[in-house]
Formats: sequence, C-alpha cells, structure tokens
Amino acid sequence: MSAALATLAATVLVGAAPAGAAPVWTTVAPGVTYRQYDLAAAAGTARAHVLNVDLGHGRVRLGLLYPGAVAARARLSSLADARRAVAGINGDFFNISETQHPGVPATGASVGPAIAEGRVLKGAVPVGQRFGPELPPGTGTEAVVGVDTGGRARVDSLSLSGSVSALGRRLTLRGLNQYALPENSIGAFTSDWGGVARTRAVCGTDTDRAAPCATRTYEVTVRRGQVVSASARPGSGAVAAGTTVLLGREAGAARLRTLRVGERVTVRYGLDSASSAAYRFAVGGYPVLAGGRARAGLDTRVTAVRTAVGIGAGGRRVYLFALDGAAAHRTGLTVAEVAAALRALGATEGFSLDGGGSTTLVTRAPGAARVTVRNRPSGGAERAVPNGIGVFTR
Repeated sequence: MSAALATLAATVLVGAAPAGAAPVWTTVAPGVTYRQYDLAAAAGTARAHVLNVDLGHGRVRLGLLYPGAVAARARLSSLADARRAVAGINGDFFNISETQHPGVPATGASVGPAIAEGRVLKGAVPVGQRFGPELPPGTGTEAVVGVDTGGRARVDSLSLSGSVSALGRRLTLRGLNQYALPENSIGAFTSDWGGVARTRAVCGTDTDRAAPCATRTYEVTVRRGQVVSASARPGSGAVAAGTTVLLGREAGAARLRTLRVGERVTVRYGLDSASSAAYRFAVGGYPVLAGGRARAGLDTRVTAVRTAVGIGAGGRRVYLFALDGAAAHRTGLTVAEVAAALRALGATEGFSLDGGGSTTLVTRAPGAARVTVRNRPSGGAERAVPNGIGVFTR
C-alpha cells in the first residue's frame, strides 16, 4: 500500500461520537447495520455512510434493484420501497445524456452487465462507449460485483456469448439490451429493454462515444422463433414478451439481411463469468481493491462524491459505501482513497459504482414502512438511476 493510502487508512474519524469512542453501528435489520463517520482525506473531510451486511446470516440477501426495464430510471428510494428492501445503494454508470447526437434520446440504460434473480438482463457496452471516469488499467466494462448461487459476494467479469441460427447459418450475437453495440455487430433486444427507441445502439464507435450514428443498419423482429418483419432502421416501442428484435450495424446489418420473413430462427445468449461462477445478481462498475491491495494505477488526483462496495470474510461480508454530498463534504475522495477506506473497513475486494449526483444510500428505520435517504445527494435531491443494490431480509 502506498504511503498516501496507508495514511488515509489510519485516519478514519468517527462522526458524531466522542473523541476516542468506538464506531457506533445501528441495527437496520438482523444481519444488517449502518453507521456514518468522517474521513480525513487529502482534499478535506469526507463523510461516509456505510451498510455492513452479513451474508452468512440466514435471513439476509442482496439483489438488483431496477425499474423493471433496462432502459428506464427511477429514484433509489422508490426502487427499494417497491421491492420492500430494508436498505440499498445506487448502482452502475449509465447513458445519462446524448448531447453529441441531436434527436437521439438518452436511454438511461447502464454500462455494464446486469443479472436479476438469476436472469440475464443485459451485456456490457464497448469500453469507448461508456459513461463515467477513466477506468483503471486492466479493467473494462464487463466487470461486475454480485452474489453467486452459493451466496457469496464476488468481483468478477461477465462476457456475452450468443448466436442467431437459421437454416444451417450461424450468426454471432455481440449485444444484449445495450445502449451501444460494437461496430459491425448484431445485438438482441428483448422485453427487458423497455420502450425507449433503439436508435442510440448504432451511434458512436468502439473507441469514440461521440462519433456519428451508423448509416448502414438493419432490424429483424423474431416472434416465437420466426422472422415476422424487417426494417432498414432501428425501431422504437416496447418489445413484446416472446419477441426478440435483432439489430445490426455495418457488417452486422449485412448479415441480418440474409434472414427472410417467415424463416425459422433460434436466438441464444448468456453471460459467461471469468471465474465460472453462476450469479443470482450482478451489476457493473469497476474493481479498485483485489486480494487486500489497491489495484495498480488508481487515480490519486480527482476527488468526487463516490459509491462503492467492499467484500470481506471470503464473500460473506459486504460493505455498501456512499459518500455524503453536502457542501461541507462535497470534495469527496479520490478512487485510491476509496480503496483505502474499503480496506480500513475490513474489505479485501473493492468495487466502484456510479458517483456524483447518483450517489445515494437508503435504509429503513425500525418499524418504518419506507426507506430514508441517509446521505445528502450532491445535486440537492435524489437522481433517477437505472439500478442499485438492494438489501433484503426474510
């Protein structure tokens, strides 16, 4: 650990507690506790809000919070209340704006892969198409944090695998419910996508998010295993259950043109993990701590309000970490300082989520029917987000 990280790890100050007092954790639910405390950082004092989640407790689990569609957003408090979560934090970075492409609507869809209740929702956009700060060296948009089917939290990588098969032909699928498809590829959109137009998916390139939209596109609608329609342009509107829309750009569009209305088609897809683990839930972001050490190349200059996840005790302990956005604390932390703060909590693995105006942590007070926002969002109010991590108790 660098001298700067070691210094931060040693300067955790307890907020609203007498000098020298031990940190005070309050119980949210059996197996879930919460506290806030101050961190003396390079740019000033930051205030952290932390949930300590014991996944070894038989009544506690984590899950994905989202509005029921990939291309949709809602306030974290509303998402938590709708699912009866006792606590939660915001999730992945997302397609928040489209100023470079006039007339093309921002989708609100997240950057990385997503899994909810064991069901694959989406794949990762190309690295050059992501929204958010610069990634640490050696990381990409396929990185996730989640909980596997054995109940252990993990940091991992999920890559899309898929195909479109018709009359002995096999086309590779390189996108699933993504706001950006790789160049020359074919992507699939299902009922999980939502009603936002699919136009954004063919804009930009693998290295430049602001590049013009592709002019060579083709879209095929498959219903109950049969091609029912085709179009030269990306469409809009919700995709019905039992229906898959295949959208191609450049060479991918040319390959889709070989499919004919009435032809039988089989579409298959899944997410393959680097660790071979299967996941109950997963959400995108990027790793900052591995094996108890900060990842190489973490930013040490830019401070911001941030959200992160720490994992300890072999995946049985999870720390959901969010900074306060009040004026007195808005300078926040660097990514390197976040890694040190997670390690100081007891984490050996750490993962950064969307920050800034998105950073939100909620908990339900004992006996309350709804959650309360514990940190003060830097924008003055909750920002609508595409997803989050919910804490649930039986």
